[in-house]
Amino acid sequence: MLLYTCPAGTHGASAPLLKHPCGVAAKALEESGHSYSTKVVGGFKHVPLSRIGRRREILELTGQQDVPVLVLDDADTVIGTAAIVAWARAHPAQQPA
Repeated sequence: MLLYTCPAGTHGASAPLLKHPCGVAAKALEESGHSYSTKVVGGFKHVPLSRIGRRREILELTGQQDVPVLVLDDADTVIGTAAIVAWARAHPAQQPA
């Protein structure tokens, strides 16, 4: 699995007031026992013009520019924090026997 994040990476899930979306998605995957790789894409959602030309790969994968985006092992994509959290809870990692 590959988790695309903004430059903040997987940090900020435990922030007291405003939790960072990429960090929340990463935390949900970890709590569900999934291992994943990360790929940071440039720009921030609330910084005007910062994403121009830096999220071409995300745009090609999903048709939009927002992260987090999770690419599953079968190449399906899960787009957005809420969807990734829901997917992780519904699909806990299988523990080896």
